[in-house]
Amino acid sequence: MRPAVVVDVGWVNGLAAVRSLGRAGIRVLALDHRPSALGFRSRYAEPLLTPDPQDEEAFVDFLAGLEVKGAPIFATHDEPLNAIARAAGRLAGKFLYPFPRWEVLSRIQTKRGQLEAAEAAGIPIPRTAYPGSAAEARAAAEELGFPVLVKPSSTEGFKRRFKRQAFRCETAAEVEQAYAQAEPYEPMVQEVVPGGDDELYTLGSYLREDGEALGLFSGRKLRQTPPGVGTCRVGEALWLDEVVDQGLKLLRALSFHGLSQVEFKRDPRDGAFKLMEVNPRLFQWHGLAAACGVDLPLIAYRDLTGEQVEPVSANGAHKRWAITLLPGESPAPQRPPYVDAVFARDDLKPALVQVARLLRR
Repeated sequence: MRPAVVVDVGWVNGLAAVRSLGRAGIRVLALDHRPSALGFRSRYAEPLLTPDPQDEEAFVDFLAGLEVKGAPIFATHDEPLNAIARAAGRLAGKFLYPFPRWEVLSRIQTKRGQLEAAEAAGIPIPRTAYPGSAAEARAAAEELGFPVLVKPSSTEGFKRRFKRQAFRCETAAEVEQAYAQAEPYEPMVQEVVPGGDDELYTLGSYLREDGEALGLFSGRKLRQTPPGVGTCRVGEALWLDEVVDQGLKLLRALSFHGLSQVEFKRDPRDGAFKLMEVNPRLFQWHGLAAACGVDLPLIAYRDLTGEQVEPVSANGAHKRWAITLLPGESPAPQRPPYVDAVFARDDLKPALVQVARLLRR
């Protein structure tokens, strides 16, 4: 079997991908620029320390030097994904990609491009302004009504720099300050859609190059870290036809194929599912999809390597997923049985390492 390459295995996203592929007997090269990467501790991983993807030239040089041919490659975060996509010509023959060429992907990797495509396709979106200055941002916020979010349209590097996905602003002064900080990332000003984290719904999918959906998962977040604008801490599988249909409609409008997450928030004011974002890669809690019979990394691997794959969906499965233990936060155990993001009976070392780190802190 051809090896698989999983890039950026520092946290549960990469760890879940390593396990999905390794359990199927596939050799998994686990790449990360941090020696502490949790995915390095998996029994299914062959750890390889890389340059930081922010040093794109050195990172691509490393990939070009790997002794692989036709290996499916899975990025779990935007920086390595974009670097790989931009270098696809140079890396030709080495890898198989669960995402479209950069000419298509580059539009999807801007939040503005996502929102404009959704609006053109008739998919609801939050009210959003695209200011060209701090003064325009302030005026837009006053028109939308506080609080507002100042979000990057170009997200690459934003989260690493600011340790958050957006700035929540309660006053005009905060908007001007947030705009100034986010200016290199093409900031947008967006209304805050009311409702809690449990109003956030996800379509996780793998679409074949011809657009056929080979894997479909639908779920919702129950808890985020941090609350409001964060990443999934607790999620549940929950099939909603409207979420699935809207997500597929948007992906096809974007000419997308491969692995992705499309996230919506149900607006309690009108019941509409409004687009939050498209992540054209594996998402943090795809391990829950695998537990529901939709193993997205494995489906992608088999399709990319030429196997016949029968379409599968998680319709009817109802399970929960959680990062039970996080530093600085109270535990989040769920009623058993549930999928823990780190603990696995067949792969104990990552959980032992995580507990030891928590105790040290």
